[in-house]
Amino acid sequence: MMALLAEATKDEICQILSDIGAGALAAAAVDLRRPESGLVMLRGRAGGDGRAFNLGEATVTRAAIRLPDGRTGFAYQLGRDSEKARISAILDALCQGDEHVAVERAARTVRQRVAAEAETKARRVAATKVDFFTMVRGED
Repeated sequence: MMALLAEATKDEICQILSDIGAGALAAAAVDLRRPESGLVMLRGRAGGDGRAFNLGEATVTRAAIRLPDGRTGFAYQLGRDSEKARISAILDALCQGDEHVAVERAARTVRQRVAAEAETKARRVAATKVDFFTMVRGED
């Protein structure tokens, strides 16, 4: 679920929260760690098996909340959108209880959009695929 929320827009996450009717719980959530932004180092490898190198840095926002019933939620989001990170943390906490079915149902449209985008990207990449083969020369 958290991978899906990372790919969702803030409007989609707010819509999920609205669809499950958890506005009162969201308003009562207490920040264990206020949303804060920072940098993480991105690492890469040349050729997939070469020596690791620092590719660059990315901005990440994290949040941690506690619901009135004691459930806690955590979220890390690329970018600096603290509201998106906080709402994602609330949805993470809700997924730990009976609301997980409602959250999954409400997130169905986001899941469909993400799948459609992945399919479109896969088709575009497949169109550029080149099949290499070895031709045998008639000389021995």
